[in-house]
Formats: sequence, structure tokens, C-alpha cells
Amino acid sequence: MDEDELASLRERADRGDRDAADELIELAVEVGDLDELRRLSDGGNKTATDQLIELATELEDLDELRRLADRGSTTAAEVLAELTSE
Repeated sequence: MDEDELASLRERADRGDRDAADELIELAVEVGDLDELRRLSDGGNKTATDQLIELATELEDLDELRRLADRGSTTAAEVLAELTSE
């Protein structure tokens, strides 16, 4: 996917197109794009948040998990507690 197609997909997702958002999430997960998942998550996309937590957990990115926990994600808080208690 080139940059123009990606930009178009982002615009559609930002306008509420769930299919476009799902496609962006899928692409971001495939390439490990934390920034894209963070952008979608910060925009209120629960699926993006869940995927961001999964990826941050795999990468042991405690800062990202803390950020999500601070924003109210109980899942991120639980994962962070598990990782930091080991």
C-alpha cells in the first residue's frame, strides 16, 4: 500500500468508516506500527487499544502500557502489574 492509499484509508477511518479503521489496525499489527495503533486508540477505537496493549506487551513496552493505564485502560494496568511483578 502506498502513502496515498494509506492517507485515504486514514481519512476514511477518521470520518468513522469502521472498515477502513479495521484495515488500518490490521496493517499496523502486521508491521508492528505502534504509532498508528496509538493514533487510532487515542481516537477512541477500542480494537486499536486492545491490539496496542497486545503489541506493547509482546515488546515489553512498559511506557506504553503505563500511558494506556493512565488513560483508564484496566487491561493495560493489569498487564503492567503482571510484567512489573515478575
